[in-house]
Amino acid sequence: MPDSPNGLARVLVVMAHPDDAEFGAAGTVARWAKEGRQVTYLILTDGNRGSSDPAMTAERLAQIRHAEQRAAAMKLGVKDVFFLGYDDGSLQPTLDLRRQITRWIRRTKPDVVMAPDPTRRWTGQRYINHPDHRAAGDATLDAIIPGSDTRLVFP
Repeated sequence: MPDSPNGLARVLVVMAHPDDAEFGAAGTVARWAKEGRQVTYLILTDGNRGSSDPAMTAERLAQIRHAEQRAAAMKLGVKDVFFLGYDDGSLQPTLDLRRQITRWIRRTKPDVVMAPDPTRRWTGQRYINHPDHRAAGDATLDAIIPGSDTRLVFP
């Protein structure tokens, strides 16, 4: 990779659902990928509950959402997409979730981590203000400090 401005060679994008990164940060992600940065997506849920179709199963919806997420990521230049497999709609910033995110931070060694802002409350925007988004942000922030840089935390 050529010299990276601001030392940003590796980026970890942590989001609650498939499509959250594209909805909230597609332009930034596409630019970073085009500039040669290694961008990795870590999607915490499978998006397996976001359908009102009575014929849809959670398993089938998760398969669809995984395929859609991988296709969208490829359009932006993101090759690495990983899913933790939590159920959509019930994400909590638990110790186990923090542990898993910490391990991904250690594995990818990102120069920057992008995640939802857990303190942001949007009025009138039901989907943006989804509790899974806040949980993803809380867990990610707590995974970064002290978890990711302290080996005795989540060994």
